Amino acid sequence: MSGQARSPRERYREQTRAEIKEAAVRQLAQGGVEGVALLRIAKGIGMSGPALYRYFASRDDLLAEMVVDAYEGLAADIREVDLTGGGRTALGALAGAFRGWAVREPHLYLLIQGTPVPGFRAPAESVLRARAVLGPFLKVFAEGRPLRSMDPLVAEFAQWLRDDADVAAWVGQWTGLSAEDAAAPVALTGAVLAWPQMHGSVSLEVAGHFSGMGHRPATLLDTQVTLLADAFQLA
Repeated sequence: MSGQARSPRERYREQTRAEIKEAAVRQLAQGGVEGVALLRIAKGIGMSGPALYRYFASRDDLLAEMVVDAYEGLAADIREVDLTGGGRTALGALAGAFRGWAVREPHLYLLIQGTPVPGFRAPAESVLRARAVLGPFLKVFAEGRPLRSMDPLVAEFAQWLRDDADVAAWVGQWTGLSAEDAAAPVALTGAVLAWPQMHGSVSLEVAGHFSGMGHRPATLLDTQVTLLADAFQLA
């Protein structure tokens, strides 16, 4: 049963795994993904290499959990946003929360949204966590009335909804819409468009590429979000 008390051994294992991941996050912050090394983690926390491998079978196993945890951290901030007002105000708040987490945790943001790690495949669970990040955007864009210039893209996403039951279920979970509702592909189009808009600006910021330029990154993102809200005629 899920409410059953954990044994001391289970609690110790959970605590040790958390300590290993905390050490890995520190290495990630200091040297990027290339700096994450299991043997160095073991030495840093006073554990032998073979002992550490009882908790994580490989570096990729550890990275996979870090990816899932990072998505969950971002999704948690997104869930805190008040969507009751809807429209462009809610969209701006969601984008601000996305950027706020990334600026606060740049190494984790680059882990999940940066250059793919050679040979590493993110766990399937990360797709669900990423959808949890974009889910609230679906609710906002379900209210949209996209400009005619958006028609070709909306049509492609309408077909995607008809072809992919998992995507249709995801949209329905957040909006209450079926794949046949006219607003469903609008919601999906808006959420997917918001992602590269935010990622393009935020990834350049956290990687330091805006350094020395004559603008505030937050202002740039706000302007991009406003243009997106205009394209969907959000109130």
